[in-house]
Amino acid sequence: MRQSFTLGAALLALTTLLMTGCARPAGRAAAVENASAAPTPPSTAQPAMVHLFEWRWDDIAEECETVLGPNGYAAVQISPPQEHVVLPEQGFPWWQRYQPVSYQLNSRSGDRAQLAAMIRRCHAAGVKVYADAVINHMAGVETGIGSAGSTFTKYEYPGVYQPQDFNDCRRSIETYQNHDEVTGCELVGLADLKTSAPYVQQRLADYLTDLASLGIDGFRIDAAKHINARDLAAILAQFGRTLADQNLGKTLDDLYIYQEVIDPGTEAVKKGEYYAYGDVFEFEYGRVVSEKFAGIDGQTLEQLETLGEGWGLMPSDKAVVFIDNHDKQRGHGGGGNYLTYKDGPLYDLANIFMLAHPYGTPLVMSSYDFGDGDQGPPADAQGTTRSPLTANPAQCADGWICEHRRGAIAHMVQWRNTVGNTPLVHWWSNGQNQIAFGRGDRGFVVINRETQPLTHTFQTSLPPGRYCNLLQPGAATTPTCVNPVTVQPGGQAAFTVPGLGAAAIRVGA
Repeated sequence: MRQSFTLGAALLALTTLLMTGCARPAGRAAAVENASAAPTPPSTAQPAMVHLFEWRWDDIAEECETVLGPNGYAAVQISPPQEHVVLPEQGFPWWQRYQPVSYQLNSRSGDRAQLAAMIRRCHAAGVKVYADAVINHMAGVETGIGSAGSTFTKYEYPGVYQPQDFNDCRRSIETYQNHDEVTGCELVGLADLKTSAPYVQQRLADYLTDLASLGIDGFRIDAAKHINARDLAAILAQFGRTLADQNLGKTLDDLYIYQEVIDPGTEAVKKGEYYAYGDVFEFEYGRVVSEKFAGIDGQTLEQLETLGEGWGLMPSDKAVVFIDNHDKQRGHGGGGNYLTYKDGPLYDLANIFMLAHPYGTPLVMSSYDFGDGDQGPPADAQGTTRSPLTANPAQCADGWICEHRRGAIAHMVQWRNTVGNTPLVHWWSNGQNQIAFGRGDRGFVVINRETQPLTHTFQTSLPPGRYCNLLQPGAATTPTCVNPVTVQPGGQAAFTVPGLGAAAIRVGA
């Protein structure tokens, strides 16, 4: 994954200022067939990562070796690894992971030794590991016992924080139009850390450094929107200094930082405030793409031709994008129209588009089935998480969805790796819900959102030859190329794509 600027140096300077034949996966250009051609800026497309939501460390290690590495996933985002509150009386909800009790590395995903072993095994499989870092707050329940056995009361976390380490506004946020309230009051009653305080900044830096010492390659900064950007700059700068002091052989610039900032464009806190500190989730991306694929209010796929910054989205080289995430699929985080695994083939088609299109860094969601928005992962009566692993690598155990294993999604991750940063070219649409485009001379994709089959000869920039359709039924299990697509010497290629289906070809596969 990229680090497109010298983050450590920038933060230190800013903090000082603030403080005084069958073809393989390979993009975006604008040689379009149904619209005016226009120069296309260089693509900033990045490899895909996956969020294995609520998986255990031992299972992630095996998944890196058997699925993620072989399919070309660049990185895995893991659930928060720190000690968290345990809530049996509420059925061990998923969000207990986001209520820290201490920074001991003992969670329902496993202990410190299991975490370290998982990181080593994922690295050996060529997969980076990014930790979900909850550094805005601590647990919000009045009293309890954590997953490592620590007892606490709200604002009193023995050996970690005392009341003076929390902001004075000890009530929930009432209006998102007040910047100070969003960054200084409590997110749904969670004890809001005084992130402007040097002591708090050092404790957070120590926690991040501890994870980095185990080999963690980057961090998703949870609830970054609720941390004043100046405070986050100071925290990361202190983290960089602490890394140097520990002589770990890595600097802040070696780590990938990306931040959760939900900005619908109507609130006081803006995503642009955080660009200086790393990449940022573009929450609007999943909504607008989902609405096109769902056909809400007559929207169509052909409208996606101009998708990008002109839509009010952030610069592509700063954006982390998804079709859904653990919040949005439950209607949390401001809600909105987001496709999920419950939407069947529409969800797969939207993910195919995300992985084929060059905008942003894609994050694939890997879920478990739920009927209640608070429901925790598949577990026994004591709250012990069950393994998703089965003998069949194409499936997961009952209760786990494992979207990232689906042939359409996994093969598009491979496809994306082949097309790399090549530009989007030869956009085509039927004016409604059938679209196609190429990525330079490396790959071509066709998406048919309509129910009737699509048969058409497309212009591509691919070298002539026979190519396997990576998305044909059985492609995940059939070693030979069935019904290959032939690209003629002039680049023309005839495709037949079933309704609610897609096709993708690439050089080298």
